[in-house]
Amino acid sequence: MGGCEEVPLCYRLTVFNFNVMTCSSIAPRRTITLLIIHCTATPAGREVSLSEVDQWHRQRGWKGIGYHYLIRLDGTVERGRPEAEIGAHCQNHNEHSIGICYVGGLDNLNRPADTRTPAQRMALRELLETLHARYPQALIVGHHLFHPQKACPCFDAAAEYADLQPKSRS
Repeated sequence: MGGCEEVPLCYRLTVFNFNVMTCSSIAPRRTITLLIIHCTATPAGREVSLSEVDQWHRQRGWKGIGYHYLIRLDGTVERGRPEAEIGAHCQNHNEHSIGICYVGGLDNLNRPADTRTPAQRMALRELLETLHARYPQALIVGHHLFHPQKACPCFDAAAEYADLQPKSRS
């Protein structure tokens, strides 16, 4: 698999493309300045598939899933939109960002909560490490930074991944 040897994403993570299990060596031809973390806003323990999120987004009139990556409860990372395509996940910031969404974000009473499983935490960290290597100047932030009325992703992404934030040029 020549593509897997060229792409850092493949050496640590198994990323499943939507309907196709392959590795991709296509890098975006756009400047990425943000890695934006989201949640599906679904109750803890309720599995959500990439095709289900795709259907939700199509029902909103979008051309398909707006996220570039979805992290399932078991830690499986699935590829949504190709990184080279502009996402549909954070109004006014899609052009220069990668959207990453984990399944969950609500407790059993439908209140915002960090419901990431240990497998999701590990997969998200590994995905962010890989994306940080590819886009070292990209800030890692939660969706709520741009839309404060939302709790998404229900944890402080910037603080949790402070070690992966761009280094200042002093």
